[in-house]
Amino acid sequence: MPIAKERRTLIVIALGTAQTLAWGSTYYLPAILAAPMADSFGVSTGFVYGVFSIAMLITAFFGPGVGQRIDRFGGRGVLTTSSLVFALGLTLLGASPNLPVFVIGWLAIGLGMAMGLYEAGFATLTAIYGKDARSAITGITLLAGFASTICWPISTIVEAEWGWRIACYVWAAAHLLIGLPINRLLIPKTDSQASVSAASVSSEAASIPDASMFSRPMILLGISFAAMWITSTALAAHLPRILEAAGATKTVAVAAASLVGPAQVAARILEHSVLQRYHPLLSARLATITHPIGFAMLLIFGPAAAYVFTILHGSGNGVISIAKGTLPLAIFGPIGYGRRQGYLAAPSRFGQAAAPFVFALLLEQYGHYVLLFTSGLCLISLVALMLLRNTNEQAA
Repeated sequence: MPIAKERRTLIVIALGTAQTLAWGSTYYLPAILAAPMADSFGVSTGFVYGVFSIAMLITAFFGPGVGQRIDRFGGRGVLTTSSLVFALGLTLLGASPNLPVFVIGWLAIGLGMAMGLYEAGFATLTAIYGKDARSAITGITLLAGFASTICWPISTIVEAEWGWRIACYVWAAAHLLIGLPINRLLIPKTDSQASVSAASVSSEAASIPDASMFSRPMILLGISFAAMWITSTALAAHLPRILEAAGATKTVAVAAASLVGPAQVAARILEHSVLQRYHPLLSARLATITHPIGFAMLLIFGPAAAYVFTILHGSGNGVISIAKGTLPLAIFGPIGYGRRQGYLAAPSRFGQAAAPFVFALLLEQYGHYVLLFTSGLCLISLVALMLLRNTNEQAA
């Protein structure tokens, strides 16, 4: 039976809360804990980011299979399992007596990210609502947009008071006490039967050839999303340092960086209230130009524009996160959506895996002019989206 519309708000709040926890305790963790982790083992922060990069490769490898499973059986089981895997990985980090166990903990987290971040959340909502999932996808990104704003201070406070290991234990407990009950009890059990029948979804999804996953529109979307997510990951890891390199004080750099989360949410509200009436291609194209505009402002006005840059960057980052879920749905429809998300996410994850390390080197060499590289990536993303125009008109 279709999921009752009156439950939509509860489902969106539940999944958005779980996504906030998932992002804040994994993807955003190294920005706060990489340095103390490295110090405790006597290695460089580059080593910690390198292990995190390997975890991202694990995410890319398992993503398509996870998406296909959600297509067939719905997302509740996958998301519930992700809470357990996240808790296991974080517990291994906190308890790690040596580097091999530390690495295993990060690999477990990489597997959890394949099952518990946006791709899985978007696929779950599409399994529930079918082609009408756009507003729900926007809803969970509204909540999860505060992941860094909420979780960075928590990680910072716990690490300062009790150390990074306790911080890992705290996040592991949060997954067991908050994430697990939410995913198990509040996400409805579906067999992809909300907007289309389960039998239809299963048979049609199974009939989609692998070759279609490498069609022209899929390649263009993959390029666009990869370019934007590399930019997002690089700045998630290094934004305060980049702003300091541009001349901002440490206090200003941290304060400005903290505006990324609210800017993401504000932009998502705009997308939900104003841009919802337009095709998501428009939102995505607008999202690609805010980062380069912010960098231009930083070049012209110097550190005085630090807040402007982070707001513009956060705005674009917030909207492109939505587009990553809504564009494939608008262009290809709900059939096989989860598997498509897995394939589309793979190049992004490979790029994200390298981004923290590569941009650390670029930052040392070029300072805040590293933003030339990220701005170039955003423009590449824009070009790819502009080339999607004719393809999308045919699809429509």
